[in-house]
Amino acid sequence: MRISTRGRYALRMMVEFAMNPNTTTKINQVAKNQCISEKYLEQIVSIFTKANYVRSIRGAQGGYLLTKNPSEYSVGDILRLTEGSLAPVACLDDDEQYCEREEICVTKFVFKKIEDAVNSVVDNITLEDLLNEDQKLTK
Repeated sequence: MRISTRGRYALRMMVEFAMNPNTTTKINQVAKNQCISEKYLEQIVSIFTKANYVRSIRGAQGGYLLTKNPSEYSVGDILRLTEGSLAPVACLDDDEQYCEREEICVTKFVFKKIEDAVNSVVDNITLEDLLNEDQKLTK
């Protein structure tokens, strides 16, 4: 399983928003700080706006704000919103692709273990945890 550029950039953008929880953050600030195209970030931020993860403030002092506390956003939630399923194989997706081998597939056991491990990690790390890691890196 590989996280796409969209998922990686989305996570970095949300961390930027979390760094300023009571102040709006402009997309061009995120683009500059993270060396990411503004156009690409605009596409990603629309996903978060529609999902009510962030809200847009218009005007000269405008930008984006998180709608919740950074501790309430898991990395898993952010990645699933931008990536879709994090399952390593299609037969484990929520839409349950039919496979005639499902009942006798011994390898499904391995892929389920991988999925569970990935979900356990990403669902137990929040934006607040990433902010704490950032503090350690910048000291």
